[in-house]
Amino acid sequence: MKLRLDKYLTEMGQGTRSEVKKAVGKGLVQVNGVIIKKPEFKLETETDEVLYQGNPVFYAKYEYYMLNKPAGVISASEDSRETTVVDLITRKQRQDLFPVGRLDKDTEGLLLITNDGALAHRLLSPKKHVDKTYYARIDGKVTQEDAEAFAEGIDIGDEKLTMPAMLVILQSRCQSEVELTIREGRFHQIKRMFHARGKEVVYLKRLRMGSLVLDEKLKTGEYRELTKKEIEELC
Repeated sequence: MKLRLDKYLTEMGQGTRSEVKKAVGKGLVQVNGVIIKKPEFKLETETDEVLYQGNPVFYAKYEYYMLNKPAGVISASEDSRETTVVDLITRKQRQDLFPVGRLDKDTEGLLLITNDGALAHRLLSPKKHVDKTYYARIDGKVTQEDAEAFAEGIDIGDEKLTMPAMLVILQSRCQSEVELTIREGRFHQIKRMFHARGKEVVYLKRLRMGSLVLDEKLKTGEYRELTKKEIEELC
């Protein structure tokens, strides 16, 4: 793919457009061993070799990261006051990454971080009904009647009932443990579903989204790149 030199460097996180233009003008950039001083110079992203201040800069059209989101971090690309999930991806090349969907600030678990807009649209489109599975601890005794109600759809105050959801009871006590699979992503949906049944969510962690399953080796706050197989299955 042909791309302007200044755009190439900016997308690969080497600075703002004005910063990389100045660097190019100072002769700090080489393409295939030749110093290039024109920011508008077009290079081939797949084959040309780029050095920026003596360091190689490789092009990545798309990046895909699995993050085990910690509580206290917001699902956003940037924020002037709070830490975002994209801030946690310290080894990224691209500067246009974003979270696919949202997890509440106090919710942990699986979050896909990428710059692939087409994939994000497929995963988030209401028409696709991509399954999302969560582990939750509930203040209150969750019963089989709750599971049957979730399977029918819950009135959470919206125009329509929630879509049928699969509730698996792992432990039913004063504080219950469950796994819940939903096929949509309304605002605070899981908390509202349990609230409608007279119970409160005290802990929530996403385990799966579509074919993507949270890597058990990832500690809270850690991330890794998706494998080729995981990307192919998502796409």
